[in-house]
Amino acid sequence: MQKISSTTKEYEVKSDAFLVSKTDTKGKITYCNPPFIDIAGYSEKELLGKPHSIVRHPDMPRIIFKLLWEKIQRKEEIFAYVKNMSSDGGFYWVYANVTASLDKNGNIIGFYSVRRKPNPKALASIKPLYEKLVSIEKNSGIEASLKYLNEFLKEKGVSYEEFSNNLQRL
Repeated sequence: MQKISSTTKEYEVKSDAFLVSKTDTKGKITYCNPPFIDIAGYSEKELLGKPHSIVRHPDMPRIIFKLLWEKIQRKEEIFAYVKNMSSDGGFYWVYANVTASLDKNGNIIGFYSVRRKPNPKALASIKPLYEKLVSIEKNSGIEASLKYLNEFLKEKGVSYEEFSNNLQRL
């Protein structure tokens, strides 16, 4: 699959839409619903079996995905703001809830994510934070990005989840 260049075209998640996808334990898409397919701009066939990173936007800080993977590997859910990229290079913001799918013995068999429209007021705080994190990652690496994020959250007296949930409720 050829590399897609990001553009400034923004798509808005409908207020009543839930974008749902499921992946295997390696992050390959095993299910995606029509609203996800529509906004991503791919066919279902183009998405199934592909890494979920097919919709990853280069403006997303790697540290957010590191936190996400750490949480879901511990069978904890996470809520996070994510900027995704459509097949045409456009983008869309989501407020994602990601959790592990477990078998009857409690073993992780995959992951699922339900995403919805983010609170526009929240993005006013998220966008500059993510821009700063990406800049730090480019110049100093992911550990420096984590340090900055931890200091930012400590100053606010909240975890990332509390921070993101509080923003969504603005």
